[in-house]
Amino acid sequence: ALNRVLPFTAKDENRPVLGCVNFVAKEGKLNLVSADGFRLAVVSLDYGDGDGQALINREDLRGVANALRRAKRVRVSFEPSGESLDGINLILDTELIRYKWTGFNGNYPDWQKLIPTEFSTVAHFDTVEAIKAIASLKVLADSKAYPIDLTIGNGKLVMSNPDNKGLTELNADTEGEVKVRIDGGYLAQALRACGGMVDFKLTNAYSPTLF
Repeated sequence: ALNRVLPFTAKDENRPVLGCVNFVAKEGKLNLVSADGFRLAVVSLDYGDGDGQALINREDLRGVANALRRAKRVRVSFEPSGESLDGINLILDTELIRYKWTGFNGNYPDWQKLIPTEFSTVAHFDTVEAIKAIASLKVLADSKAYPIDLTIGNGKLVMSNPDNKGLTELNADTEGEVKVRIDGGYLAQALRACGGMVDFKLTNAYSPTLF
């Protein structure tokens, strides 16, 4: 879960709140939320130890994500930090190690309102094949930025460069039709985080999209 949300935290030191992963325990779920002003990632896990919330800096979590792979069980909990009246500590307990961080004091955006709920077009396709297609188009780009035009419809997901240097088609289960331009790097990161088969949902060419 950590590895799926960490890539979408902000690297800008002027936005310290968005440089954190937001841990939110509520109503039987533990949500890990990250955002950088352009992208939002949410992973939900079952959680039965009450409510809590803490903002933990991305740099503090980077090494821990891989270390937790060796743990058989992990228990997540929240406790008052003691350093301030509203400070919260996040604690991760494994069989051998206890990790503890003091949460950042700040107000995280109301992320739930940012998730679109209505769509006119849906494409269901394989992320592995799509990432290969993106890589082939990246080779033809003239700079590090490589926007990709996506055309969805008639059982196809067509990817192309804006200057028509390259084009590739993927089989997809589609509903509706739309054409949209997306940053190739952002698109590849989203598909890697999802993995497997993905539902790509859109309303139009200028509204937020959902993977």
